[in-house]
Amino acid sequence: MRATMIYGAGDVRVENVPDPVLREPTDAIVRVLRSCVCGSDLWPYKSRPATGKGDRIGHEFLGVVEDVGSEVGALRRGDVVVAPFVWADNTCDFCREGLQTSCRHGGQWAADDVDGGQGEAVRVPQAQGTLVKLPAGEDDDLLPSLLTLSDVFPTGHHCAVTAGAGPGTTVTVIGDGAVGLMAVLSARRLGAEQIILMGRHTGRTDLGRDFGATDVVAERDEEGIEHVRELTGGDGTRAVLECVGTEQAITTAFAVARDGGTVSRVGAPQYERVPMGFGEFMRNLTLTGGVAPARAYIEELLPEILDGALQPGRVFDSTVSLEQVPDGYRAMNDRRALKVLIRP
Repeated sequence: MRATMIYGAGDVRVENVPDPVLREPTDAIVRVLRSCVCGSDLWPYKSRPATGKGDRIGHEFLGVVEDVGSEVGALRRGDVVVAPFVWADNTCDFCREGLQTSCRHGGQWAADDVDGGQGEAVRVPQAQGTLVKLPAGEDDDLLPSLLTLSDVFPTGHHCAVTAGAGPGTTVTVIGDGAVGLMAVLSARRLGAEQIILMGRHTGRTDLGRDFGATDVVAERDEEGIEHVRELTGGDGTRAVLECVGTEQAITTAFAVARDGGTVSRVGAPQYERVPMGFGEFMRNLTLTGGVAPARAYIEELLPEILDGALQPGRVFDSTVSLEQVPDGYRAMNDRRALKVLIRP
């Protein structure tokens, strides 16, 4: 089959790889209908050291079950399913606590001889716990929105939930990428009263307004911080959703938080130390967030996609074939695309 490989910074290729086969009785084989490029895929795309041997890449996909192992009783050939961005048994103690990202028997796509999501098919370990069956057909118009359940929508939702967004709250979202826009949508869904989106790209912030942002702050650093405070009577917001992952973003997050407020970070951190010193301590700020346990949220978010109340698939503004995936990476890296949908 064909699958995406990364060889180094800026070097993504689509190559022939072995077809996936069942190895364990808990496996399933899924033919990919839709996949996508994640913002976190751009970090290795920008920085991975060059090697002679490529690695698989991709962790968001939706597809059709083609085969199942003998211990997979809840799925059948022909089922349309979505896969969270990590695989998990969904039965261990961590999974039962809603922390499937720490599953004792789970792991990551495109690692440890497991297929990546940006290919024609995937061997899914722990398939019964990982895959969620969808009431959708192979050509359903809802597939782009359903694909967001794999990662980007639950990640934005996790950010809003852990920050305490809810009825009547004030929220700042830092970052107008796909996760930031999903954080806006999630904060609105949870009932936030004021949602300030910090972003500089008009096309993206316009979509953010559609998703529920009440204000947009295009400035950065001190100018942007001052603008947020002006919009909030000088105090900042009770909840801050940091959806970028840079030190500049987390520093801004603390600066625009109201005293006693909460900062949630879900942007994959590209820094080692959190700038949270005595000043933040004296302001009683809380830092939370982390990697989103997408599997814990899928059933909650699914109904509003199915009934059309939410359309998170609008974050996909470009579609490529599998062979065009390198072009998709370049478009996202150059900010010519917000989020690229892949149709193998």
